[in-house]
This record gives sequence, C-alpha cells and structure tokens, in this order.
Amino acid sequence: MTLFDAPCNLIFATILTGVYDVNRNENLPEDDFERVREWYDSMVKLKLRGIIFHNTFSEKTVQSHQNAYISFENVAFNPIFNANDFRYLVYDDFIKRHFQFIKNVFVTDISDVVVIQNPFIQPLFFNNPDALFCGDEAEILDNEWMQNHSTHLRNSIADFRDYEEKNKTKTLLNCGIIGGNASTMQDLMTRLAHIHRTYTLHNTTPYTLDMGAFNYVVRTHFTQNLIHGAPVNTRFKGYENERLDCWFRHK
Repeated sequence: MTLFDAPCNLIFATILTGVYDVNRNENLPEDDFERVREWYDSMVKLKLRGIIFHNTFSEKTVQSHQNAYISFENVAFNPIFNANDFRYLVYDDFIKRHFQFIKNVFVTDISDVVVIQNPFIQPLFFNNPDALFCGDEAEILDNEWMQNHSTHLRNSIADFRDYEEKNKTKTLLNCGIIGGNASTMQDLMTRLAHIHRTYTLHNTTPYTLDMGAFNYVVRTHFTQNLIHGAPVNTRFKGYENERLDCWFRHK
C-alpha cells in the first residue's frame, strides 16, 4: 500500500495489548484479528484508506490483511500509559511526521466502531473545511461517570473546575470518533498528547483520562468550529445496526 503518493484522506484506529484494559475489564489477547474485523471490513467495503496502529498482530496476520486500502503500523507501546490515552501520542507523532501527505483524517475506536458512509465526500464535511467533527452521547458533561473519570484532571489542571462549571449542561462529547483537516487534527492531537504526557503519568485513580481530556480540550479550544452527533455518529450504545444515514456507527 502506497499511502503517501499525494495528500490523502485517512482513517486511523489503534489496538494495543499488554496492559489490563479497564474499560473492557480484561487483558486483550494478542493477535486477535476478529476484534477489528468489522471496522476493517467496513473500511475495505467503502474503499477507504486507513492505518491500524498496533503492537499485537503477527507478521502473518499483517500480510494476510494488508491491501490497497488498509496498512498496519507497529508501535512500541509504553505500558506506563493506559492504552486509550497512549493512542494520542501515536497520532500526534504520526501526523507531525507525515503532515504534508495528509489532507483530512478521522481517528476512531476500532472494536466497537464501523464506517457506514465515506465521511470525506459528505457535503457537511467538505462545506466545513475547518470544523472539528466528533461523536457524542445522550448525556451532559455533568454526570457521575465523567465526574469520576475526571478526578485526576480536576486535581491537576488549574482551570479544569472552571471548565466543568461553564460546560456542565453541554452535550458529552465522545472521543471514539474524531475528524477534521490535517491542521485541526494536528492541533488537537498535540494538545491531547501534552495532557497525557504531563498528567497521565501521575494518575493513580482507577479511571482513564481520555474522555475527560478530550472534552476539556475541545470545549476550551475548538468550540467555534465544532460539529458533533448525527450524521457523524449513530446514537452511542444504541446498536442501530440498520441505520444508514450516519457516517459511523458507535455500538
């Protein structure tokens, strides 16, 4: 697969093993391609170009599944980080190194997201070239789950409590689907990577920081050009398998 013959549209996803997955309550098995099968099949069906960042697949698995649309990038996972947080360091590094070859990019979860429509050809996308697109949930920011998962950030970032108070009734954004042009996504990933490099290393709570960091960064730096919810994503955890009017299905 030749990704970088010209600036192109890409979709990234990551699967990392080697540490306990607190969201799934298990240690993910290595070289288990079935966990990414639906994402992979949906990408190939729509002939979308994508990269799976991983530390888990064998050379045999990679050779069996890479094709004109999907390539695999092996990454050196640092298990001091939570896998959900570490992916932003991976994306930040990759976009910076290949910026001139990336036109637009989405990053998505991989085990519970499938692509329904090509997002890059949708009028809402190309008529809003500077927008940040993301998923959302039928929740507001001020909910018990987010309160718990934001504890470490609240105690570490000076203006985090102020951000929570100002945005408590706003829709909870979901970082399982994020996209935009290369400049917007580089800016976002750099800000997220900074938070995880600075604060995640000192997180002793049992909670992940990816959702808290994402909502904080977006609500404090990207609100002027933010588009979330349908048609970007189906109803989160709605298992709307027959719904075809959105770009991505998230459970």
